[in-house]
Amino acid sequence: MDNTALRYFLEVARSGSLSKASERLYVAVSALSRQIAKLEEEVGAALFERRPRGMVLSDAGRVLAEHARRSLLETERVTDEIRGLSNGSRATIRVASSEGVAPYFLPQVFARFLKTHPATQFQLDVSAPSVATQRVREGTADIAVCFSVAPEKDIHVVYSQLAPIFALVRRDHPLVARESVSLADLMAWPLAIDNQGVTIRQMFDIACSLEGLVFEPVFVSNYHAALQSFVLLTDAVTLTGFLTVRSRLVMEGLAAVPISNPELHQRRLQVQTMAGRTLPHALQAFAELLTGAIHDPALLD
Repeated sequence: MDNTALRYFLEVARSGSLSKASERLYVAVSALSRQIAKLEEEVGAALFERRPRGMVLSDAGRVLAEHARRSLLETERVTDEIRGLSNGSRATIRVASSEGVAPYFLPQVFARFLKTHPATQFQLDVSAPSVATQRVREGTADIAVCFSVAPEKDIHVVYSQLAPIFALVRRDHPLVARESVSLADLMAWPLAIDNQGVTIRQMFDIACSLEGLVFEPVFVSNYHAALQSFVLLTDAVTLTGFLTVRSRLVMEGLAAVPISNPELHQRRLQVQTMAGRTLPHALQAFAELLTGAIHDPALLD
């Protein structure tokens, strides 16, 4: 199948309409419509269902979309590797991630990788875990580093490890003397917490519901770095994954205290790629460094 037709098809699938795809691709609606009709003639089935709110992939369209994403990425991989023979193996790695690993951990991994692959360029998109995973599924990101609580369709999990949630406080906070705390123990302290939509908040809400606990946070934000700064200035407690603050604890005077509630031990940190995709050499090497650094921080020294 023609790669141009497949790109047009995927953009219509993403945007849900010929007119929106036309604006994004700078291609006439009539040209898009002809390419879609050509593909439908080739496969012998309708690729979209026309609905009042837009165009939705049919069953046949979903099958073709999965093939098209892998096919275009494979073409891109081969083209990039051929070009790399003459331009010093230059590669662009597109990473989608949860906020927790974006401010500190991923820049450390990028910097370390550049020591051995200096021609690499990085693009980082920070979003909710579900969005990061979707970007890999669609092929607009090469790799996702995000927290997950359930299996994802059409996603290959390169690496996965449990990522329990900790209570984050100032190093001189009274809770630091405890080996672990329960959510009930945190009721005595001001709470700063992520807003709804992130895995930490989802799991916190579930655990509180099971325990019959009702918190009234003093500070809610979609920006985790602000929650950490607030904790440094007050007696408040916030919740965090350990990798999020691993390299900053001593430097910033923070402490991560384990939480005993089992519901807060079910989250996993995953490195994800598209299922069925053959990774370019540079991306494979990056994935190996990334997974190694999650397990062993000494690799980033």
